[in-house]
Amino acid sequence: MLPADMEQAHQVHDRIWVSTGLSHSYLITTSEGRVIINTGMGFEAPVHKRNFDSVDDSPVAAVIFTQGHVDHVGGVDHLKDPDTMVIAQAGNAAHQRDDERIYSYRIDRSNFAFQRTVRDGALRILDEFGSLPDQAIAQPTLTFEDSLELTIGDLSLELISTPGGETTDSLVVWLPDERIALVGNLLSALPGHIPNLVTLRGDRHRDALKFVDSVDRLKALRPAVLLPGHHGPIEGADYIAGELQRVRDATLWVHDQTVEAMNSGRTLWETMNSLELPPELKVGEGYGKVSWDVRAIWETYAGWFKHESTTELYGSPRQSVDSEIVALVGGPDPVVARADELLAQGDPVAAIHLCDVILSGESGHRGAVAVSSEAHRRLSEDSANFWLSSWLDNQVTELTARLDTAAGPDTDADLNTGASDA
Repeated sequence: MLPADMEQAHQVHDRIWVSTGLSHSYLITTSEGRVIINTGMGFEAPVHKRNFDSVDDSPVAAVIFTQGHVDHVGGVDHLKDPDTMVIAQAGNAAHQRDDERIYSYRIDRSNFAFQRTVRDGALRILDEFGSLPDQAIAQPTLTFEDSLELTIGDLSLELISTPGGETTDSLVVWLPDERIALVGNLLSALPGHIPNLVTLRGDRHRDALKFVDSVDRLKALRPAVLLPGHHGPIEGADYIAGELQRVRDATLWVHDQTVEAMNSGRTLWETMNSLELPPELKVGEGYGKVSWDVRAIWETYAGWFKHESTTELYGSPRQSVDSEIVALVGGPDPVVARADELLAQGDPVAAIHLCDVILSGESGHRGAVAVSSEAHRRLSEDSANFWLSSWLDNQVTELTARLDTAAGPDTDADLNTGASDA
């Protein structure tokens, strides 16, 4: 997922072109003007406009958003014409209000994954075009609830609400004559992988059963081609049907097993650690994870109170007594030593737990920083998930930088792993 950088649009069908970016923008040509599906971030819009204008410079008859996320709507003001229809599912305005309410919160919590990528892309586009458009707040001129059939020149299309996608205003653009579905991020950023029902950057939980229903709705169209919001076209009606069925069934299985675990008295943590898809339902976990979806489903039904400790009901996190625990064991050094032992035994998560106990009260303790950095590095080596790898790599970078100013002796001689060299 890189900012727009194509020198020209790529043709994916007789009348459809793509200009890739943080989320792809598609151009469909018609006898009465152009249709653009998604507009990228505001700063990406000059690239998309140049690429599409070189294909066809007729007026833009319609802009359609497959969802309200900023990387789908941000370039609309730069790409539309004065008379362009701007079309979205009816929940688009509510979603954008959500984004606006927690804008600073989400930006702060997205930086670990996207800050460098977005910055470098924006600087490159600025250097090429000399200026960058502002990020737009989309203002649809036509909305619908369940479905909407349209004819634009010689193009017939249907817009179908799929609220189980990344946002509740998610929709699929269906071209019945071509049997092509432009699905945006209904199938998350990686089609064929378990959906990401919760994001590390901060967003509302996504509903597993609505996802299943939405996939069923897409599958019933029997598409021959899927054009997703990320990555290339997916072709073959039978192949697509099989993949959709497997992702749909895998998600429903995780939902049902989570609900069964809740009703049978198992804990959330036990369920997260033990639930594994059966072989016939194996799907990728490159963007979402089964264990994360377990927690998202659990908390969608039951909220945040786990019934594990009275302290959950008060504004006093466990970290508030970390310094007391450290004092009771004679200071941070024995805790660091045990964390390093756990790391050497192959339990980096437990090592991070112990390091966090120290770092919550003494953020510059060199030994704890070193062990925690090495533990994060080892976890990153084993991760093939975009969000998890992004978080772990960012933590390694931040912790390694802190070693330069961390207090305390260099503990290489005492640490089995030599983690303070990390």
